[in-house]
Amino acid sequence: MYTSSEIKNLSFSLGAEKCGIASADRFKKAPVGFHPNDIYLKCKSVVVFLIQMPTEIILASNPVPYSHTAHQIYSKLDKIGLEFCKAIQDNGNHAVPVPSDIPYIYWDNVNSHGMGILSLRHAGYLAGLGILGRNNLLINPDLGNMVYIGAILTDRVLESDPVVENIACPPNCKICLDSCPQKALDGSTVSQKLCREFSGLKQGRGFDIYTCNVCRKVCIFRTKINSHFFSSH
Repeated sequence: MYTSSEIKNLSFSLGAEKCGIASADRFKKAPVGFHPNDIYLKCKSVVVFLIQMPTEIILASNPVPYSHTAHQIYSKLDKIGLEFCKAIQDNGNHAVPVPSDIPYIYWDNVNSHGMGILSLRHAGYLAGLGILGRNNLLINPDLGNMVYIGAILTDRVLESDPVVENIACPPNCKICLDSCPQKALDGSTVSQKLCREFSGLKQGRGFDIYTCNVCRKVCIFRTKINSHFFSSH
């Protein structure tokens, strides 16, 4: 049976760049229906893994490279999750993948508000992979906010990673809030209705184009967290 370190090495061999682990017990604040055990009753540990988008793509003037790359990364994360689950099964335990993006079960059409079956950004935080910025993005110390998140739920009891506690957004930095063209951010949450009205476009052939990523682009932690921020704020 895999140890925690072997699980991480497995994730790297499958193509992940970072991997962290959180006990299912850490998700006590998850809404009813969105706890790991609501998805997989036997879940004991949540394994979270990251891939960084090449950071220059977000600076392209045309939105297609960013949109296309994001969809490719979601597919890669889902493929890693499936291969992860099969490897764990072959090694004597079991696992269930969490979709890296859609489909949703919960969707509020009036407010354009959706919730994945598990909040992957919170899972990343609880697995010690970074902080949650004022832009509501997971920010990894080495990879910045240009990370995309995947996860699996396993019945294997694994050692949890420590939550990152010595880093935070600078107290007076509100560049993401001030730059949002929809004023959809308040520093703690995001109005999905306001955001989606401006940031998404479905083309005639059904391809989703991400037309706004300002909150990610302007963040001072876009590519990494500078070492002088590694202290309590």
